[in-house]
Amino acid sequence: MGYTIYDIARAANVSKSTVSRVLNNQTNISDEARERVMRAIEQLNYQPSKLARALSSGFDAVMVVSRSAKTTTHNPFFADILQTIAEKAEEENFDVILQTSKNSKDELEKCIAKIRGKMIKGIIMLSSPAKEDFLKQLDLFNIPIVVIGKVEGDFQNIFSVDTDNFQDSYDLTKYLIEQGHQDIACLHSPLDYHVSIDRLEGYKACMNDYGLPLRKEWVIDSGYTLDSGSLAAKQLFATKQRPTAVFATDDLKVVSVYKTASELNITIPKELSITGYSNMGHTSFLTPALTCIEIPVRELGKAGAAILFSKIKENNVLTAQTVIETKKIVRNSVLKRE
Repeated sequence: MGYTIYDIARAANVSKSTVSRVLNNQTNISDEARERVMRAIEQLNYQPSKLARALSSGFDAVMVVSRSAKTTTHNPFFADILQTIAEKAEEENFDVILQTSKNSKDELEKCIAKIRGKMIKGIIMLSSPAKEDFLKQLDLFNIPIVVIGKVEGDFQNIFSVDTDNFQDSYDLTKYLIEQGHQDIACLHSPLDYHVSIDRLEGYKACMNDYGLPLRKEWVIDSGYTLDSGSLAAKQLFATKQRPTAVFATDDLKVVSVYKTASELNITIPKELSITGYSNMGHTSFLTPALTCIEIPVRELGKAGAAILFSKIKENNVLTAQTVIETKKIVRNSVLKRE
């Protein structure tokens, strides 16, 4: 037989509200009443349900906020980092709620509804929007939020875990220049997120520092999908003067360039060199092997989850910004030009 708090109240000769205060570790109760309630709980072997506890004290859950499906399709970064966060949540006995949305307004409304409904005790966002009004509004609710990406604003409850996207892109572009390339194109993502902006700006800064021109037709917004990336690559290869090298700002762009080059019989690296980013297991099967910055997906997820649970459980004082180191891997996708 499953007992309820009404049964505990009758056995202890106290009110239901007194039992509730004991179960939620509240202090406004006498020692004598607390002792009677605890003795009744032991006698009846009462096990409060997780749902009942949550209705008064909140669920032991965190929410992972991902982008809309149209920007994450076929991008394994989101699946890989979500798996890492879920593993850490399991260790901490927390549930994970995954939230997607149609747009930023919808996303904000869903976040606020879950916070007010005591459904979550913290949030991990898998991307950092360039417009931070969203974060400003969430910061007011005084729950910890970890953003996987850069955060520029000054917030009380928001923490950033990121890599140095600007410097990594600068270094990849610099490597192409050091190998003798001057005609270097860039396929980038839409500039809705800090990561996209920083990677494009790293490329531009390096080209400028070395006195190389930025040709408008060689700097192409390539969308979020493999199909849009392939269309951008075809557009690039159809230009009157084709670049000798391409810097691709994420692995979907990388795969798009390899795929389109193969379809057009353009040989990598003999006719076209390429550098980019990789967090996909199957980029290791590309031929020739890619010279790239390897994104430490699991490290980002582990660091973000560790910060979130530290704030939830212990409310430790933590630094607002955490930068995870990356490494450049030189392989065979770049030809040295004499």
